[in-house]
Amino acid sequence: MTIIFLLRHGETIWNAAGRFQGQKDSPLTERGRRQADQAGKLLGRELERHTGEIDVHVSPLGRAKETAARIARYVPVASCDEPRLMEVTTGSWDGMTHYEIDMEYPGMLEGADAFNWFFRSPDGETFDAACARVKEWLSQLRSTTIAISHGLTGRLIRGVYLGLSREEMLELPVPQTGFYRLQNGQAHLIE
Repeated sequence: MTIIFLLRHGETIWNAAGRFQGQKDSPLTERGRRQADQAGKLLGRELERHTGEIDVHVSPLGRAKETAARIARYVPVASCDEPRLMEVTTGSWDGMTHYEIDMEYPGMLEGADAFNWFFRSPDGETFDAACARVKEWLSQLRSTTIAISHGLTGRLIRGVYLGLSREEMLELPVPQTGFYRLQNGQAHLIE
C-alpha cells in the first residue's frame, strides 16, 4: 500500500501576522526555516527504514517550495510541482486577516466558526472543488510519496484519506512541526 508523508510548510510572515495566505505568498520566518529543517531531519530518519521508489510532490507556492528546498538537504530526492497540493484559495480574501474581511465584507463571517469561514468567500474555492482535486491527486499515487502542502489543504488530504466528514476534516490540527504518515487507512503524527 502507498505511504504518504504529508508535510506543511514552515511558519511564514503572514502566518505569524494572522493573515490567511490562500494562493498568495509570504516567505518563511526564521522559526519557519527551523521548522522545515526539523521536519527534514525527522523525515530523513523515517526514510532510513524505507526501501523503494519515493516521489516528492510540492505545492508550487513559494512557501512550500522554500520548505522543500530546506528538506532536500536531509532527503536528497528530486521533487516536482503538484498544483493539486496548493492551498485552498479564498479568492479576494487571500492575504487578508479576519478583521479586514469583516470590515470589507460586512456580515460574511457572521455565524462562521474558526474552521468553516474559509468557504464563505464570494469568489473563493468551494469545499467540494477543493476535495475533488485532493481526491484526484490521492487516486493517482502509485508509490511512496512525500507531499509538501499547506494547512487547509493538508486537513482535506488527511480527511479524504481517512473518510472523515466535512466538520471532522476542518477541525483537524495543522502543526508546522513534524509531519503525518498516512498508511493503511491511518494518520500518525511524527514529531
